[in-house]
Amino acid sequence: MTATVEFTLPAELEAHEPPEARGLSRDDVRLLVGRRGTGEVSHHRFNELPNLLTPGDVLVVNTSATLPAAVPVLNADLRLHVSTKQADGSWLIELRTADGPFREATAGERYTLPGDVTVTLLEAYSQGRLWTATFDVPSVPRYLLDHGVPIRYSYVPQQWPLPFYQTVFAEHPGSAEMPSAARPFTDRIVTRLVSAGIQFAPILLHTGVASPEAHERPYPERFSVSATTARLVNQAREAGNRIIGIGTTAVRALESAVEDGRVAPARGWTDLVITPERGVRVVDGLLTGFHEPMASHLDMLAAIADERLLMACYAEAVQAGYLWHEFGDVNLLF
Repeated sequence: MTATVEFTLPAELEAHEPPEARGLSRDDVRLLVGRRGTGEVSHHRFNELPNLLTPGDVLVVNTSATLPAAVPVLNADLRLHVSTKQADGSWLIELRTADGPFREATAGERYTLPGDVTVTLLEAYSQGRLWTATFDVPSVPRYLLDHGVPIRYSYVPQQWPLPFYQTVFAEHPGSAEMPSAARPFTDRIVTRLVSAGIQFAPILLHTGVASPEAHERPYPERFSVSATTARLVNQAREAGNRIIGIGTTAVRALESAVEDGRVAPARGWTDLVITPERGVRVVDGLLTGFHEPMASHLDMLAAIADERLLMACYAEAVQAGYLWHEFGDVNLLF
């Protein structure tokens, strides 16, 4: 990892349930702001966001909706996480035990799932963690909606219904895990932002499964940037306004659509990995959750905010008791 943000994440800073279960509204989570120009780090609530932005700012939001992408494997102490559909119709999947990835699977094995459905492993995709696989159903997303539950990891002990894993922008089902940076947005916050002259630019990127143990680089994911969004972003940049990605997925999609310094309509697959060496071309800021030590997403954060500011933000977040993971607090870097 090129971003050397080293810290210890205390277990008590892991968000174990949605803020609604802690007596908060979605938009009442904490918001830590780091400003590149001054190096200042300040503490807020998310519902203060309209007062922290400037008229003309463009927020790039991911309209992907979360699938209930986890299903139990019958007759085995395993759970199947369904990730990304491949161009040939196969799917990337992960088999997990209660302790982490199941590493004893072999090509050609078949596993039985609820509803008398079979998944067949084709070949290993990444370090024994992900596999390409086929399902004997006409529509995997439809099957998941009938039999799946949202993916969760050990730090979330209770199963929460799918609506807790959807953002206010969710429109197109396809993400294995929630594009969680947008979770704090509510209808009232969006209304206040629009009233304050803040613009929204939708993109689409279907997220795959995370790698909390391996911290693997992002693998290719499906994305789309419309002509309308490209035009809005280009016009805003020409006017000197800021482009702020809401989540790493929004940044990855938008930066994948850059041609000769401008955003162009694009769709397909992106294998772009943003590092400080690569930098960003059109994004000026990022709203994101807090990431684990050694997480590959920290490279993108360091590409947008200098490493010193990033280290200051994370030190402050740990000291002040901010919460991590998809149900936790958020960090604005600009």
